[in-house]
Amino acid sequence: MEFLQPATWPEALAMKAAHPEALPIAGGTDVMVEINFDRQRPASVIDLTRIADLDEWGMDGAFLRIGAGVTYARIIDELGDRLPGLAMASRTVGSPQIRNRGTVGGNLGSASPAGDAHPPLLASDALVELASATGTRRLPAREFYIGPKRNAMRKDELIAAFLVEPAKGAQQFCKVGTRNAMVIAVCSFAVALDAERRQVGTGIGSAAPTPVRWPASASSSPPRRDPSTTCAARPPTAGTPWRCWPAGA
Repeated sequence: MEFLQPATWPEALAMKAAHPEALPIAGGTDVMVEINFDRQRPASVIDLTRIADLDEWGMDGAFLRIGAGVTYARIIDELGDRLPGLAMASRTVGSPQIRNRGTVGGNLGSASPAGDAHPPLLASDALVELASATGTRRLPAREFYIGPKRNAMRKDELIAAFLVEPAKGAQQFCKVGTRNAMVIAVCSFAVALDAERRQVGTGIGSAAPTPVRWPASASSSPPRRDPSTTCAARPPTAGTPWRCWPAGA
C-alpha cells in the first residue's frame, strides 16, 4: 500500500489527480474498519490530517462553510447553537474517541445510508463542495448520494467542505437503534423548520439505498386541510383510508 501525505491543499489535489485510485483518509473511523475487516485493500491512501484548510470553518455569504476535516466534537462544541440538528446527530456518533476523530467530510465520503450526518444535511439543504486540480464545484446534498456507499464525486476530486445556512427555526434529530449508544442507525430522521421561508426540511437515514428527503417537504408550506371538510378521527378499520366529507353533512 502506497502512503501519500500532502502538507497543503494544492498538494493534496495534485496527488489525487496523479493517483485517482487513492483513498482519502482523515479521521479513519470508517476507512480503518473496512481495512481491518479486509473489506477493501486500497492500493494507496492520501492522509489529509495535515491539511489545515480542512479544519477551518466560517461564514461564506449566507452560509456556514465547514471544512471537511472539522470533527464531530468541534461541531458540538463550536457550532451547536448555529446548527442544532447537526450537533444533535453528532452527539449520537460512536464514543467520545470517535467523535474526536470522525468528521462530517468522512461521513459524506463513505455515503452510507446509515450515516448520522446525512439526515440533518438534507433537512437543511446543505451543499457539498468538491475540489480537484482543475476547479471547484458545489453540489446539493440531495444530489450527492447516488447509491449505497456511492456518491457523485469524480475520481480526481476531494471533499473540501460542506455549506449550510445557520438554523432559522427549530431543528430536531432522532435515531433508532438496537441500543442507546455506539450503534448503527436502524432508522434516523431530521427535521429543520425555516420560519422565514415557511418551509419544513427533512432527512431520513437507513430507510432507502441512499439518505433521502421526504418528498412532501419540498413544498413551500405544509399541506392544509380544507376547512370546509370534516375528517374521521381514525380510519374505520385497519388499512382503509381516512374519510372526509363536507362540513355539516
